[in-house]
Amino acid sequence: MRLFISGSAPLLAQTFQEWEATTGTVILERYGMSETGMNTANPLDGARKPGTVGPPLPGIECLVVNDASEALPAGETGNLWVRGPNVFQGYWQNVEKTTESFTSDGYFKTGDLAVIDDDGYISIVGRSKDLIITGGLNVYPKEIELVLDAIDGVMESAVIGLPHPDFGESVCAVIVAVPEVDLTAELIYDQIKPLLANFKTPKKIFFLQNLPRNTMGKVQKNQLREQFSDAAHNP
Repeated sequence: MRLFISGSAPLLAQTFQEWEATTGTVILERYGMSETGMNTANPLDGARKPGTVGPPLPGIECLVVNDASEALPAGETGNLWVRGPNVFQGYWQNVEKTTESFTSDGYFKTGDLAVIDDDGYISIVGRSKDLIITGGLNVYPKEIELVLDAIDGVMESAVIGLPHPDFGESVCAVIVAVPEVDLTAELIYDQIKPLLANFKTPKKIFFLQNLPRNTMGKVQKNQLREQFSDAAHNP
């Protein structure tokens, strides 16, 4: 095989590194959308950074902004906008959605949260609709998922926000354990509490055999929110 490419959902840096160690090949991760085609890619010839989807492709501009639509410096997380000849003209027979999805100067609002490093490489950290706001504080699920996924016995995780009467949302985690491993919420808490601020620490941990995914392999967090909404604050 000459080339291995990863897309559709962010690739864990750990998976990137384990793949290289096992196969001797380096995965090329990239980023695109139905509305834009391809936006960014790690280079075919050049450094491929784990945890990133590379810099913008030629002719494409990417901008990370805050909620006030102000451009953010390298290293800060915000909303990702893209502009270029790859971007579609709009949603079919839906003028309202098209209008709200574009800026006046032609940037498309992707709905993804991202951060750009000093070299111009972009990391996708989640969807804006998956951002958790608890007690007025922003929590990015990907940060917590990386901590959870590093625990022995955790196959994968999904962090979601569930309704809370006082804080608006509470951080909760859904865990898929490695088969035949006796993993408990207590064992997980013992390992994550020293690593996470209190407001980022999941208030509830649920276990599933598999995470729900769509046909593209993306985890369907809306289904998880629906499934566990009633159980979020039960004793």
